[in-house]
Amino acid sequence: MNTGLRITAFAAAAATTFGTAYGVGTGVGPVVADERPAGHGGHGTARAEEATGGGVGDGGHGAAAAAGGLQVSQDGYTLALETPRVAAGKRTELRFSIRDESGRKVTAFAREHGKELHFVVASRDLTVYRHLHPTRAADGTWSTSADLPAAGAYRAFADFTPAKDGAGALTLGADLAASGSYAPAPVPAPATTAKTDGYEVSLTGGLRAGRSGELRLRVAKDGRPVTDLQPHLGAYGHLVALRSGDLAYLHVHPGDGSTGPGPEVSFTATAPSSGTYRLFLDFRHGGKVRTAAFTVEAGKPGASTGPAAGRPETRVPGTRAPGHRH
Repeated sequence: MNTGLRITAFAAAAATTFGTAYGVGTGVGPVVADERPAGHGGHGTARAEEATGGGVGDGGHGAAAAAGGLQVSQDGYTLALETPRVAAGKRTELRFSIRDESGRKVTAFAREHGKELHFVVASRDLTVYRHLHPTRAADGTWSTSADLPAAGAYRAFADFTPAKDGAGALTLGADLAASGSYAPAPVPAPATTAKTDGYEVSLTGGLRAGRSGELRLRVAKDGRPVTDLQPHLGAYGHLVALRSGDLAYLHVHPGDGSTGPGPEVSFTATAPSSGTYRLFLDFRHGGKVRTAAFTVEAGKPGASTGPAAGRPETRVPGTRAPGHRH
């Protein structure tokens, strides 16, 4: 299968390269209906609303590329974290809200990919990644349980569309800290395979700066192709890319051309700049969501680059990857 995917770009704040498999945290059940069947109807629409990434310390990443989530406030909406600090290694309830320009909590959202809001937490060194599914209370307060295993700085991202005429999709980001002894980990080296939870995912293709590139991910278990992937967020694969340095966030979904449940899921994506990115693939099999991660390099505008050759890195779910960190 060669599923065409349209990229939806957000921005976050510090990305790293894509290299090893990454354990995904278990989120609290969402307030809206769960995953749609594999029609990918909503994934064919690109989000063209993202702001240009001219945020904090671009570090050489040009501001010309579409990006979002580098700011805590945009278009009159603010991501307000009620728990900006947590204890590392302890399951904690994260609480937050989306506030409008009058400071009121927003309670009406449009559904995107089967949910009212997507919430992602990543460590600044990209060794921890969690795609969570919070529950919204009637007053507009969102909450979800999370376990951040390592101390240090994190970035929280809220991806949503207000249910208001003329409102566009937004990705807002806010800083989050986990207390404890902190030792930053290096980004894993580029590799073409990732092992996670007994699965092996292989990556072909690559990212190109300023131009569309295809990423094909093939899922196998015990040496055999997995041909019965289950829908997750309305598709057979869910892809997030984070740029090293500022965590600029790219969110990619399969388009309408999906033809089957594996073993291959294909995406098209455009890197906003050259540099190192870390790619996180969420897929569901056996009733459980699993995450595989890769480090890739995007070259200069117009140059096609794929992941550098490298040995697969194996990590036991729930632990910090050796020398690093979806």
